[in-house]
Amino acid sequence: MAAHYGSTSAVTFLAALSFLDQAKSPYEGFMPGLLALMEVPAIVVALLLVKRTDGKHVPLLPALHHVLASKSILLLLGGMVIGFCADRQGMQSTAAFFVAPFKGVLCLFLLELGMVAASRLGELKGRVMFLALYGTLLPITHGTLGALVGTWCGLSPGGATVMGVLAASASYIAAPAAVRLAIPEANPAYPLTGALGITFPFNLAFGIPLYHFIANAVAKTA
Repeated sequence: MAAHYGSTSAVTFLAALSFLDQAKSPYEGFMPGLLALMEVPAIVVALLLVKRTDGKHVPLLPALHHVLASKSILLLLGGMVIGFCADRQGMQSTAAFFVAPFKGVLCLFLLELGMVAASRLGELKGRVMFLALYGTLLPITHGTLGALVGTWCGLSPGGATVMGVLAASASYIAAPAAVRLAIPEANPAYPLTGALGITFPFNLAFGIPLYHFIANAVAKTA
């Protein structure tokens, strides 16, 4: 749960950008980089917590090295480095392989995640109400804090909105992949039901407009 709700959702982020474009609310151009940067720490912390709470005391530095050297984190960080080094022409030459298939592959990935979560829904055993509250109240809290911090850091109302959306979103792409590799014994029903079944639609329907309202209200009083 910490990995999923501490990380970010790229699809929610893209929905927020579409919302801001329609609202004609400008935002900073580096926000996609912030999305990528915010995906990593939560996954690292969650995997580190597992290493340190499995009944054995694990020294911090060796555990951190083990986590950072894991396949999922290396791929994520490596992708960021490649994206930083590649120029616009280099990205265009590989767009047919990396960019064009993204939505189709994403649909297949989400379908597979939904099947995995649905197959283990019986294991929730009365915790649906807890997940419903967790999946709505936590995003509101994180989104409000994100919008406030973004405004205090000097972001525009649009940028603060994106910051709030990133803080409120829950990952169902990067985090599940990392958790599946590093913590195969973890039950995916809890985080996937919360992140994909509750938090994601909540943010699309109510969260993004709410964080935008908060960011604009704080900007007017600042």
